[in-house]
Amino acid sequence: MTPLHRREFLAAIVAAPAAASAFQANDRITVGVIGCGGMGSSHAKTLAGRKDVAVACVCDPDRNRANAAAKSVEGASGRAPKAVQDLRAILEDKSVEAVWIATCDHWHAPAAILAADAGKHVYVEKPCSHNLREGRLMIESARRNGKVMQVGTQRRSSECTQKAVQALRDGVIGEVLVSKAWNSQLRRDIGKARPAEPPAHLDYDLWVGPAPRRPYQPNLLPYNWHWFFDFGTGDIGNDGVHQIDVARWGLGVETLPVRAAGIGGKLFFDDDQEFPDTHTMAFEFAGKDGKKKMLLYEQRIWSPYSQEGEENGDAFYGTRGMMIVGRQGWQVYGKANEPGPNFKGGVSLVPHHSNFLECIRTGARPNADIEINHLSSALCHLGNIVARTGRALKIDPAKEAVEGDEEAARLLRRTYREGHWAVPKGA
Repeated sequence: MTPLHRREFLAAIVAAPAAASAFQANDRITVGVIGCGGMGSSHAKTLAGRKDVAVACVCDPDRNRANAAAKSVEGASGRAPKAVQDLRAILEDKSVEAVWIATCDHWHAPAAILAADAGKHVYVEKPCSHNLREGRLMIESARRNGKVMQVGTQRRSSECTQKAVQALRDGVIGEVLVSKAWNSQLRRDIGKARPAEPPAHLDYDLWVGPAPRRPYQPNLLPYNWHWFFDFGTGDIGNDGVHQIDVARWGLGVETLPVRAAGIGGKLFFDDDQEFPDTHTMAFEFAGKDGKKKMLLYEQRIWSPYSQEGEENGDAFYGTRGMMIVGRQGWQVYGKANEPGPNFKGGVSLVPHHSNFLECIRTGARPNADIEINHLSSALCHLGNIVARTGRALKIDPAKEAVEGDEEAARLLRRTYREGHWAVPKGA
């Protein structure tokens, strides 16, 4: 596992600190975990093994998942947490000081905003939002409540990725003009299904939450919700956001792009998936002093092969060389592809958890603060809008608005279930 290190360049990526914290270094922080699927269960078990954390509650609208997560926590910590189906039980529990949110994408922002408004610090999985507008509302909720809000792009706390970005800042490949992120893997066909009755152990109404109500179908859960417009963000928001975040970080751009263009569609799968299985996107940034920079994204989730030696990875193209960044390290190539500096190291949840907990105690902004990840998640949302409309977008970064395209502008937000208690104010 990668150890937690002080960030040599933290000041360059972190804004003003959050409100001062009353926690002491040796305090045990009481937490709840909302969403007990694969990622949520991993969070719960990892947290249960920490001496500075007490997992008091686990929550999932699927009763079987909540109970399984509770048993896992008890096995790791010797203490059995409460297992509940409704996240309001955790939000109303005054003993819970922080929550981990690993729900489906459509619940990320509503749950995070409700939690911050309830006085909880928030760790929320990526992408931070289901649509661009929600990300801005999450920032506002964290700031007005003085709460730490960390997003689950754990590469921000990886020593390997930090050193890669620092090397880029130090000019290891000259001036970085272009970055590329790719998501190249083999997903499976989810088939076609008709509406059916949900299983007895699932509170389907709670699961749908503030999203538009639609009938349950067998190929929607437990994982395939990612590929439906109402609930997911496609694989660009599921896996691609990790690489997009690194690509944006290394490129050194800290606003939305001014233009987004590309194509996306289903070239391979003939099933119920609504999002593209293939994306080719380009984002143009004004950059500092008006100097343009470009971020590219490629996705092929039907490929049984890797690209540049990496299934999912990043490349940075500079005036004196390039850098390839993957899951287990990075490598620089200079003139005529001559190998240059490199670093080996992986990614772990533990440093990212530790950074979040440390920030709760100190009041500092976390490595993957909500304001940082909002910009990376926004690229996923813009890419999906390009794919759905089939048109390039002109963007006003300051207003976070699409110019001259009413249909695309509407997709910056979403339709919620009318009157639902979890609909964010201002959405």
